[in-house]
Amino acid sequence: MLLGEQHDAPEHQAMQRATVQTLSQRGQLAALVLEMAEQGQQTTGLPRSASETEVRQALKWTDEAHSGWPWVVYGPVVMAAVAAGVPVLGGNLPRTQMRAAMGNTELDQQLPPEALAQQQTHIREGHCGLLPEGQIEPMTRIQIARDRTLAEVAVAALRPGQTVLLVAGNGHVRRDLGVPQHLPAGLPHHVVMVQAGSTQATPSNNPADTVWTTPPGPPTDHCAVLKKQMGR
Repeated sequence: MLLGEQHDAPEHQAMQRATVQTLSQRGQLAALVLEMAEQGQQTTGLPRSASETEVRQALKWTDEAHSGWPWVVYGPVVMAAVAAGVPVLGGNLPRTQMRAAMGNTELDQQLPPEALAQQQTHIREGHCGLLPEGQIEPMTRIQIARDRTLAEVAVAALRPGQTVLLVAGNGHVRRDLGVPQHLPAGLPHHVVMVQAGSTQATPSNNPADTVWTTPPGPPTDHCAVLKKQMGR
């Protein structure tokens, strides 16, 4: 199950925690895979009684490295899995591999041409048109490499008769562009995108099997924030 989110919508993380608890209570949850931690970082081997400090150490979850994913927001999701005896696995591309991914032209072949062009458009628009055009292709390769890594970690965690729950941003779980593009053919999976506020008409390419909606949050000018971060 691929469960998308908007990172700044607290209701979405509450839904993730509820999903972890529901699946684990039924004995159905094989693992929780997170975009918020890097591949290779995991809680496997920790007892159910592990403290938040022990869990954060295992996932290398620091305030500095996870400024966009504060522990106070995601900690309850993680700890719900740990308390249920379910391993939490980092699924994101390690930072040490990002530079290599930017120059890896083979990643351009991981998506059909139309999907690749659409992914590049998402990168361009997601950065409010502030990225130099020469950075669009390298940044798109990082996105693709992240999706491929998330897929690899999730597939490796599969157990017969159980479900792997992957939690990531909505852009990563999209059926037409994201992680599903890198799953083995025929592997059963369900994509849920969670959106704050009213949703637009479902696109013809059906990026999700299910769309959950939550109340809209306070209006935020994300482009203004990004411009400030980039010193523009």
